Amino acid sequence: VQLVESGGGLVQAGGSLSLSCVAFGNFSGSADMGWYRQGPGYQREWVATITSVGQVSYATAVKDRFTISRDNAKNTVFLQMNSLEPEDTAVYYCATDPLQARAPWSLSPQGRAGTMSLCNALDAWGQGTLVTVSS
Repeated sequence: VQLVESGGGLVQAGGSLSLSCVAFGNFSGSADMGWYRQGPGYQREWVATITSVGQVSYATAVKDRFTISRDNAKNTVFLQMNSLEPEDTAVYYCATDPLQARAPWSLSPQGRAGTMSLCNALDAWGQGTLVTVSS
């Protein structure tokens, strides 16, 4: 599966950005998808995930500010980011199960951590898109 993210940029605190990610290749339209991010000097962390039927989960830091959605027909996942804070500055990565074979994983912390580990092990991340929030 290949993932291509877009939509990052520079924005002032309080502003908004919208990210997109398209999945190519051996992608199952029923697979969970999500976003992770890695800020400067920090480890990669989970941001938000969505199942194929629209069940969503958010990290506490972004809940009520970010909205994840998807277009199954276009194998695309979106992340609408509002009320951005300097702490949101990071490279944002789209993710899905690189094996496309696991049970739905996005609704549990263990599942989300497992997907991040798999993506790390298989180098299955996209190129990422940089979001910079100035104060």
